Amino acid sequence: MTVIISASELAGLTAGPRPPVLLDVRYAPGAPPGRPEYEAGHLPGAVFVDLEAELSGPPGAGGRHPLPGVAAFGAVMRRAGVSAGTPVVVYDGGQGWAAARAWWMLRWAGHRDVRVLDGGLPGWEGPLTTEIPAPDEGDFSPVPDSLPLLDADGAAALARDGLLLDARAAERYRGDVEPLDRVGGHIPGAVSAPTSENVGPDGRFLPAETLAARFKELGATAGSGGPEVGVYCGSGVSAAHQLVALEIAGIPAALYAGSWSEWTADTSRAVATGPDPE
Repeated sequence: MTVIISASELAGLTAGPRPPVLLDVRYAPGAPPGRPEYEAGHLPGAVFVDLEAELSGPPGAGGRHPLPGVAAFGAVMRRAGVSAGTPVVVYDGGQGWAAARAWWMLRWAGHRDVRVLDGGLPGWEGPLTTEIPAPDEGDFSPVPDSLPLLDADGAAALARDGLLLDARAAERYRGDVEPLDRVGGHIPGAVSAPTSENVGPDGRFLPAETLAARFKELGATAGSGGPEVGVYCGSGVSAAHQLVALEIAGIPAALYAGSWSEWTADTSRAVATGPDPE
């Protein structure tokens, strides 16, 4: 099972005998909710899922986008028509972060057949609709921890003993700017790995061999013998995009969902600034 799907392949599946459940997860940091954009036009049959209201819990000490409760997440997915044996395809407006968050959450909760539309909505060449679907209730029951999840202590340990990748822009990693959280910088020992370097100019993920070479330069390798890998970002959203890229490259990795917003909420935690150590 591949982690991404092309627009042409998705068009074939939606016209076939076993169409996937489609989830529209349009979201942009600091922008209004994506529901109005969804209502103005979406893939036929797609159900809107709100990243902040349904793929996140209330912000606080656990970060700006902590994971929602397992039962609440399961209810959202069932209302969207998700069943354990039904394939799911998620997409967003093209950045890929929100779709990746939905992909990771479903995989973490035990769903085995989830893919991200490569390039998002801009790559879709088929028709759009304004019709709001009313899917039959699904039967999906979450089985949490089906993918590895880090807390703050685990992220700190991985930065010391393994490889912890920081998915934010390099200037936020260095601490030059910090537009969202209490203080700039990074978890001591983490390595800068911006998500922007996972994709080409068209917003589609780079080929597997190119991504594997990128992550090898950062210290992550596929197969046995490499270090354990973890990823964080500002609030656990763009880090999921990094996890998609790592999976394409064949490298398993854990998510620190609380990420920088949780790390810096505790003023006793150390903060590093500046570029990667030599």
